[in-house]
Amino acid sequence: MTSDFKAFDLQVNGYAGVDFNSDGLKVEALRRAVDLMVSHGTERFLATVISDSPEKMQRRIRALVDCSRADTEIGRRMTGIHIEGPFLNPVDGYRGAHPLHAITDATPDAMDRLLEAGDGTVRLVTLAPECDARFATTRYLVDKGIKVAAGHCNPSLEELEGAIDAGLSIFTHLGNGCPMMMHRHDNIVQRVLSLADRLWITLIADLAHVPRPAFENYIQLAGLDRVIVITDAISASGLGPGNYRLGDWELAVGEDLVARSPDGSHFVGSCSTMASVQANLRAVGFSVKEIAKLVWENANTALEC
Repeated sequence: MTSDFKAFDLQVNGYAGVDFNSDGLKVEALRRAVDLMVSHGTERFLATVISDSPEKMQRRIRALVDCSRADTEIGRRMTGIHIEGPFLNPVDGYRGAHPLHAITDATPDAMDRLLEAGDGTVRLVTLAPECDARFATTRYLVDKGIKVAAGHCNPSLEELEGAIDAGLSIFTHLGNGCPMMMHRHDNIVQRVLSLADRLWITLIADLAHVPRPAFENYIQLAGLDRVIVITDAISASGLGPGNYRLGDWELAVGEDLVARSPDGSHFVGSCSTMASVQANLRAVGFSVKEIAKLVWENANTALEC
């Protein structure tokens, strides 16, 4: 499947069998992932590093930076790094697949150690506002010109408003990173949508992580000018349906390009490509102009590229 539009993907955890959160990442492997991503329509992307011990996260961030500087094509396509965690809500459901042992409260000092590993390449950080005392880490990042997103979180409306006042500007994969069962009215999805005029909202567009009716409702409520479509791709992305192994996980990737546990009981990640995402958007009924806004224009505006 080919892409009709160039895309800027703000959340890519891996591709073409290459896990960006594995140790020992090599230039050749990352280049293979980048080349396949580009063939599927991803013009630019943020390599995403997720929660683990500080030492492992620093090592993985440095490896991505080293690879991007060793290969000009990687450097041209990998616009920067997205750090997702470890400053997230530890409660099951909100935490998602992030390991509990790695989750901790945000502090500027802990953040600075990760930024040092990134050597100026970190463009986006996803954290839980309720785990950032007085929004000090959010302010610290914004002062450095780094965009801050809320995600894997459950802030009150007042906490979310306070974080936005401190400079938070994005919400990561709305409708995911939250429990299956929540209060029917007072929940994080409703709070975010009520503040959509002040936030960029990213959505996984495989129509499984957010089913089509909810996906359409979210975009209608937030508005096309505030939504950014992402893949949240994992290492099996780009390989098509089949059975794969990711770290300790055995994955079964279906025709819908969703990675599930072998028994089908739960999602393990998205294996969407930007080409498949754009096909989904066409099927929903979005126009060429609207798709370009969702996969390219809004992401560039949100990151001020």
